[in-house]
Amino acid sequence: MAETDNTTKLRRDIGIFGASFLALNAMIGAGIFALPGRVAVNAGLLSPWLFLVIGALFITIVLTFAELSSYYDQTGGPVLYASDAFGPFAGFSTGWAIYLSRMTAFAANANVMAIYLASLHDIFAGDLARGTIITIVTVGLTWANVMGVRDGVRTMAVFTFLKVTPLVLMILLGLQHVTGATLIPGGPVFFDGIGDTTLLLIYAYVGFETLGITAGETSQARRTLPKAYVGSMLGTSLLYFLVVLVFVSVIPAASYEGATLVDVGRAIAGPLGAIVITMAAVFSIGGNLSGSILAAPRVTFSMAEKRMLPAWFGHVHAKFATPDRSILFMGCMALTLALTGSFVKLALASSVVRLLGYIICIASLPSIRRNADAAARQRAFRLKGGYTIPVIALGVCFWLLLQSKQESWIAVSILLGIGWVFYVIENWSKSGSKD
Repeated sequence: MAETDNTTKLRRDIGIFGASFLALNAMIGAGIFALPGRVAVNAGLLSPWLFLVIGALFITIVLTFAELSSYYDQTGGPVLYASDAFGPFAGFSTGWAIYLSRMTAFAANANVMAIYLASLHDIFAGDLARGTIITIVTVGLTWANVMGVRDGVRTMAVFTFLKVTPLVLMILLGLQHVTGATLIPGGPVFFDGIGDTTLLLIYAYVGFETLGITAGETSQARRTLPKAYVGSMLGTSLLYFLVVLVFVSVIPAASYEGATLVDVGRAIAGPLGAIVITMAAVFSIGGNLSGSILAAPRVTFSMAEKRMLPAWFGHVHAKFATPDRSILFMGCMALTLALTGSFVKLALASSVVRLLGYIICIASLPSIRRNADAAARQRAFRLKGGYTIPVIALGVCFWLLLQSKQESWIAVSILLGIGWVFYVIENWSKSGSKD
């Protein structure tokens, strides 16, 4: 069982609020600003409740990760869980999958941010402006995280405030439009496209695993992370429910197609409302990007420490005590993907990659429970009901994978294959050094 590495140079500067900000920014990104209309087309007035149902199913996965995190206080999260249970190859594959999903999501969301800014003024429109915006945002966030994890957490705290506050104001102003008929719709309960709709909703909840990745820089990680996991998931689910409830109460059913929260802001407060919600979307995406650039490099850092990747990725900055090379590599790769647009197909496959990582982590729980010493078992965030919750979580993940398209599986195979080549090269290098 992994214990604190006294030789690590990383600082534990992330507390309960920083961990919560990290989880919130990972889950609340671009999705909630575009999903309500697309979901409402199929689910209608049931949309708010569908968000809650999916959240209730997804929390089984989150709860399983909460228990897993309570056994560890080292950087890596999923890499450690899979490695301890199934060996280094499984650990590498899981870490690589999570890393790719965060990198492609960063590239995709950076482009979405540029699109939202372009809607504010013509000065932000055009390819040159798009490239400039993406470059400034990526370079700025990369450098902020190289300079220290505290700066990264503070950046996320600012983004969290700037994106959540407008949403809360929209909810408060929009609740006056909610009626009994919209809150509890009558008539038969049915909607079309359950599989596709569920996959859309999942995009709004993924990213929580970021917390475990940064455990090595979290104060009292074994106690802090389970609280942050559960609290962030419950808060996010409630926020989504209220946001979508206001959406279906304000936007006419005939206008669901193509409608976003910007349209809700315009309906409630005119052009000013539209601008405020647009800026909230920009800040929301910014927070999501900030969380990605903070967490994803810790995956490659952890894998380098365990000799799954070249030691170059495990370098720690002498002054700032951050995994600077892993952060710079993440920033450069994400910037390249975002500017070239080659991230599109990768982004489509990222959810499949992430679900595969979830499955391996959930399946590792029995082994981790069994091998934990008495002290670790006593202080762990132990789930009630034996393995009932993890089994449900596995069922949710497998069901979601069945909704995936063939092209996503092809892209996933290629991405995992590239990672496995790196893994083989590193193992060959280790064998050569022993000789």
